Amino acid sequence: MKKTILFVCTHNSARSQMAEGLMTHYHSDTYQSFSAGTKPSGVNPFSIKALEEIGFNTSELTSKSTDEFQGTELDYVVTVCDNAKEDCPVFLGGKTHIHHSFTDPSRTQGTDEEKLQAFRNVRDQIKVWLDENF
Repeated sequence: MKKTILFVCTHNSARSQMAEGLMTHYHSDTYQSFSAGTKPSGVNPFSIKALEEIGFNTSELTSKSTDEFQGTELDYVVTVCDNAKEDCPVFLGGKTHIHHSFTDPSRTQGTDEEKLQAFRNVRDQIKVWLDENF
């Protein structure tokens, strides 16, 4: 049986979306991955582009609220930003809670290429962390 993992950040637009996409793309044989935000705001277009560059189909990605997962049995709940860690509701069904903060790429200023590069960098950092820990 696959283990379940929920990635949480504030807006569910960048880091948690990329973590969900990376787990689905590389570890779907052992994990069922989800993502949610404490204040969901839509998937950032640069997150979509960064995931599509590695061949991930982003058509199913949507920004979801953590409220949707209350009462759900989860093997792991992973917060990927400090704000989400502070605001994250208690998931009583979460067996293991993990926090690892990644830089918010959506705060990057500059050209579209510079912004996309920030998303690529965070995507790659998340992948390394996931591969080392899951």
